[in-house]
Amino acid sequence: MGPRRVQVAWPVRSGRMPALADGFSARAETAADLAAALVANSVLVLVPVRVAGEGPGGWLESCGKTQLAVSVAESMWLSGRLELLVWVDASDRASVLSGYVEAAAAATGADAEGDGEAIAERFTEWLGQTSLPWLVVFDDLRDMADLDGVWPRGSAGRVLVTTANSSASSDRRTLVHPVGVFSPSEAVSLLVSHLAADPAKCKGAEDLAAELGYEPLAIAQAAAVIAGSTLSCRDYQDHFARKRAEVADMAWPAPPAASITWQISAEHAELLSPGGVRALLTLAALLHGHEIPSAVFTSKAACDYLAAGETGRPAASGRAREALFTAERAGLLTLGPADTAATARMSKAIQAAVRAAVPAGELDRAGSAAADALLEVWPGDEQPAWLARSLRLCAASLHQVTGDLLWAVGCHPLLLRAGQSLDRAHLPRLSVRYWSDLARTSDRILGQGHPDTLTARGRLAAACLAASTPGEAVSGFQWVLTERVRLLGPDHPSAIAARRDVGHALVAAKQFDEAVTVLGRVVGDYQRVRGGDDPEALAARDELGAAYHEAGRYAEAIRFLRQALADRERLQDPQHRDTECTRQKLADAYLADRKIKPALTLYKQVLTDRERNLGPDHLDTIAVRGILGSAYHSAGRMAFALQLRERNRAAYERTVGADHPDALASSADLARTYYAVGRLTDAKTLFRDTLARCERTLPPSDPLTRAVRENLASM
Repeated sequence: MGPRRVQVAWPVRSGRMPALADGFSARAETAADLAAALVANSVLVLVPVRVAGEGPGGWLESCGKTQLAVSVAESMWLSGRLELLVWVDASDRASVLSGYVEAAAAATGADAEGDGEAIAERFTEWLGQTSLPWLVVFDDLRDMADLDGVWPRGSAGRVLVTTANSSASSDRRTLVHPVGVFSPSEAVSLLVSHLAADPAKCKGAEDLAAELGYEPLAIAQAAAVIAGSTLSCRDYQDHFARKRAEVADMAWPAPPAASITWQISAEHAELLSPGGVRALLTLAALLHGHEIPSAVFTSKAACDYLAAGETGRPAASGRAREALFTAERAGLLTLGPADTAATARMSKAIQAAVRAAVPAGELDRAGSAAADALLEVWPGDEQPAWLARSLRLCAASLHQVTGDLLWAVGCHPLLLRAGQSLDRAHLPRLSVRYWSDLARTSDRILGQGHPDTLTARGRLAAACLAASTPGEAVSGFQWVLTERVRLLGPDHPSAIAARRDVGHALVAAKQFDEAVTVLGRVVGDYQRVRGGDDPEALAARDELGAAYHEAGRYAEAIRFLRQALADRERLQDPQHRDTECTRQKLADAYLADRKIKPALTLYKQVLTDRERNLGPDHLDTIAVRGILGSAYHSAGRMAFALQLRERNRAAYERTVGADHPDALASSADLARTYYAVGRLTDAKTLFRDTLARCERTLPPSDPLTRAVRENLASM
C-alpha cells in the first residue's frame, strides 16, 4: 500500500524550489514589485525579451526568470500571504503531474500511489474550491498542452509561470512581464557585489557593464571570472573586446555578449582544472539543464569518461566534484545549496554552444558515458521522487540530442529504465505514449522479432492495462505471445509468461470465459514444465481461481483456491504473504458464493496475521478489517460489524486523518451500520459530519459525496 499517509499541517510547501544565487539582484528597476502584481485570482507570466534574429534557445533567454520567480514566491511565503506554495517543474507533462501528485499528498493527504492523472485533476478542482490562499509556480513551462485539464483557477489562488514561450497562457487574467537586460545600475550593482572582497577590481565596472550590453548571463559570467582571477573589470573588458573581434565579422551585427563571455569562462575553467571541466561540460550539455543530479557526474561511468581525457589521472569522484565546483566558479553552471541533495543547472544556450564546439565522435563517447551514468545512479525504489523525475528528464534530453546513439547495439537499458520509472510514477496515459514511441523505434531500427522490441511491446500492453484500456492490452499481449511462441517455442518460460499476461488482460477486459481457458492452459504448462510446486505454478493457480470467481463460477473458484491454499501452507510458512493473499482470495470466493461461515473464518485469520505482522493501524490491516466488517454486516451479525467498523474509523483517523477519502468512506460505512441497528440519532449525526467533510475536501461530483448525501436524504 506504500508509505503511511499523515495528517496535513498548515501552512504547506511542496516542490523543490531553487535557491537564490549568491549576489542575486532583485531588479528593483526592471522587475519592480512583481509580488504586488500577483493579486488573488491572477496569473503572472515571466518571458524573455525577444530580439531580432534570435530564435528559441537564444542567449537572451537566460535572463533570470527562474530567480525572479523564486524571489517572488519566497517573499510572499515569508510575509505570511500564503497557506500553500507549490513549485512545479513544468518541463514536460510527466513533471507537471508528478508535481501535482506531490502537492496533493502534502495539502490534502491524497494517496500518492493512485493514478497520477486523476489525482492531479482532483487537486485542480480542490484549488478551485478552497478559500486558503495559494500560489502555484510553473517553472520552465515549454508547452501549454502539458497543462491540459490541470490549469489551476480559484478565487484564492495565484499562478506564476516562467517560460520562453510568450503565448504560454491565453487566460484573461494573465499579465505577461517581459524580462530583459539589466538596467545600468542593476548590472553595476551585481558586478560590485561579486567583487566586494577586492574593491580594486571594480574599476571600470560601468564601462564593462555597458560593453556587455547589460545582459544578465554575460554580467554573471564576467563577475565569476573576475572574482576568481587576477583580472579587474577593465582587464576583462579588454579581453572581451579582443575575443569578440576574433569571432565576429564587424560588418555584421555584434553577437550577444554571452556568446563571448561563455568562451572566456570555459577558458578560465580549463586553466583551473585542465581537461576535467571540458569533459564535464560535455556531459552536462547532453542532459536536461534545468536540474541535473550531481550524483550523475560523480558516478563511475562519468568519472571514467572524465579520466579518459586526462592522461595519467585516475577516475575519482573527488576529481569530478572539483571539476563541478570549478565550472560553477567560472559561471558555466549553478549548483544547489550545500544543505540539500545537490543538483546542477545549466543554461540551454550554454548547452547548445558546448555541443556545437565538441567533435561528433566525442559527443558519441560522451553520450554513451552519460547513458551509463544515469542508469548507474537511478534509485531502485524510485525515491526520492524528485530524483527519479530529474533522471527521466535527463534521459529524454539525452535521447533527443544523440538521436539513434542509444540504439547502436540494441535498445540501451536506460530507455527501458526511464519507461519503467514512468510506470511506477502511476501516469498510465503517458506510459502508453512512451512505450508506443519506443516500440515503433525498436520496430524501425531492430525489427519486430528482436528481444528488445518484444520487451517494449509487452510494456506497452501492460501500460494499456494500467490505463484502463484492456482491449488494447489483450491485443498487445497476444501479439507478444505469438512472436515468443514463433521464436522460442510454446514451452519456453517467456512464452508461458506471455500467455499468462494474456489471461490477466482478458480478466480485466471482462472476457472471463476466455480468461479461464487461457489461464487453465498456463496452469497446465507450468505443472508440466516446472512442476506443481513451483512458485510460478502456484501463482498461476491463484490467478485461475480468481478468474473463475470473476466469471461467477464460484464452486470451481473455491475448488482451485482451496487446493492452492493447501499447497502454499505445505510449501510455505502459513503466515507467508503469498499464502495470506491466497487465503483472502478463497475467503472472497466463499463470500461471493454466500458461504458466510468459512468466509468469516478465513477473513479472521487474515486479519489476525496482518495485525501481528503489520500492526493494527497499517493500511493493509485496516483494509481487511473493513472487508470482515462488511462480511459480518452481510451475515446479519451486526454487533461484530459495528465493533469492527468503529475500530476502522478510529484507525483511519489516527493514520490518515478524518478528512482523508478512506476515513470518510469508513465513516459512511459506520453510519450505515448505526442505521441498520436502529441507532438513528448516531447515524444522522455521523452522516451530517461526513457530508460536511466530503463537501469541504472532495470535488462536488465525487461518488462518495453523492452517496452520503443520498443516504442522509433518505433518512
